[in-house]
Amino acid sequence: MPKGLRIFFLGAGVFLLFILFSYLVARELLVQFDFDTTVRLQDRIPRRFDDPFSFISDFGKFEVSIVILVALLVIARKVILGVVAFGLFGLLHIFELFGKYFVDQHPPPEFMIRTRTIIDFPQFHVRSEFSYPSGHAARAAFLSVILVYLILNSKLKKEYKYVLLGILVVYDFLMFLSRPYLGEHWATDVIGGIFLGSSLALIAVAFGKIRLFGKGIITKVRGA
Repeated sequence: MPKGLRIFFLGAGVFLLFILFSYLVARELLVQFDFDTTVRLQDRIPRRFDDPFSFISDFGKFEVSIVILVALLVIARKVILGVVAFGLFGLLHIFELFGKYFVDQHPPPEFMIRTRTIIDFPQFHVRSEFSYPSGHAARAAFLSVILVYLILNSKLKKEYKYVLLGILVVYDFLMFLSRPYLGEHWATDVIGGIFLGSSLALIAVAFGKIRLFGKGIITKVRGA
């Protein structure tokens, strides 16, 4: 089985996990887990980290994410991956809307919010009284999977790849941690966003791998 097809099925499997997890959230089976997680994070992390986490959270905004995605794909010169990635990035926000309107999970109460305005500019925002899934987490997961693919398939030395992947892991950890800590989302919102973003990104990467596989076939035909 071609590697691209395996990645596609992996992405489809993760998307099914997103659907299953969304069902569990909708059934309110993880409410206590959400509340306990937020309380523990806010109790154990000092308030002096409000600004750093708010700054990191800004990188998960739609406008920043789309600029990063464009820059990555322009630099990488992956045409088919770029087209599919843009399409699925848009689809991600449609699924986010569906989640917010069909999973009745209210965000953390006002007294838990610790977000501060660090970067202030006009922004696109999915407006809903419900919070599942987290758009920030979904976008971060989507971009991270694309980045991992580009890094692993780059001509960089192994040590540079390890450094970049390490930075990416730290960034994702802080981004995902920031949402419940700042009181913007529950932990289940973040987990759902991770499933959603990574599943669609894996499907985009699958098309990139299928393109490479197809190119190999064309090369062989021409050389015959």
